[in-house]
Amino acid sequence: MSDSNWQARLLAPTDPVEVMKQKAALRALEQVSSGMKLGLGTGSTARYFVDGLGAKVADGLQVICVPTSEATRAQAESLNIPLAELGDLQRLDLTVDGADEMDAQLRLVKGGGGALLREKIVAAASDAMIVIADDSKLVENLGAFALPVEVNMFAHQATAQAIADVLRQTGNAGEVSLRAALPGGAEAFVTDGGHYIYDCHLRQINNIEQLAAALLAVPGVVEHGLFLGYATAAVLAGSDGLQEVGKL
Repeated sequence: MSDSNWQARLLAPTDPVEVMKQKAALRALEQVSSGMKLGLGTGSTARYFVDGLGAKVADGLQVICVPTSEATRAQAESLNIPLAELGDLQRLDLTVDGADEMDAQLRLVKGGGGALLREKIVAAASDAMIVIADDSKLVENLGAFALPVEVNMFAHQATAQAIADVLRQTGNAGEVSLRAALPGGAEAFVTDGGHYIYDCHLRQINNIEQLAAALLAVPGVVEHGLFLGYATAAVLAGSDGLQEVGKL
């Protein structure tokens, strides 16, 4: 089939921001070729990448993919994209995923959708990672978006207190709040891995590398949303077009 035919099967957003998100996703899709092993991200922009990949697979593109969330798995399965377990593949050629924040050094904050643990496992197993997002996610200093920390349910209140202590010790004092399943609801959000998430409201993250290491040293912390050293490039969608950071 021709390019026009596979593109005709894509989602058709009308909102200008969504249109640009889709363009960023399709730019990342240009980096995919037959035979690749891919990590499939989670979120509103990643959804357009999975949609485009499904159309390409229907036209004969041969790939095998690892989804980073159950939502992405369901979308991929609906599009007949071949899936596998990361444990069977071991290494991936490329992961394409979104971000909640990104700085010029390609350091990310992720986890607003609650899939940060699986996203980081998949990113760490990938030779390259392309971030796709709208250009509002590119910031001078990380921290305006709350930093998610995934924790074990056992004694999670004590873990939250230890997280707050680490924040103060690293110059990042701020509110630590348990994420609710619904805004303002009493029921806690539960991740695909069966954990809770505490969101750290910091405004600006200081001593990023120190904070990342200190959080992982807290018993009960499963993972945090600082993605350092994983992203190799980004395609950012704005009203003026696409901006590329790093090397695709």
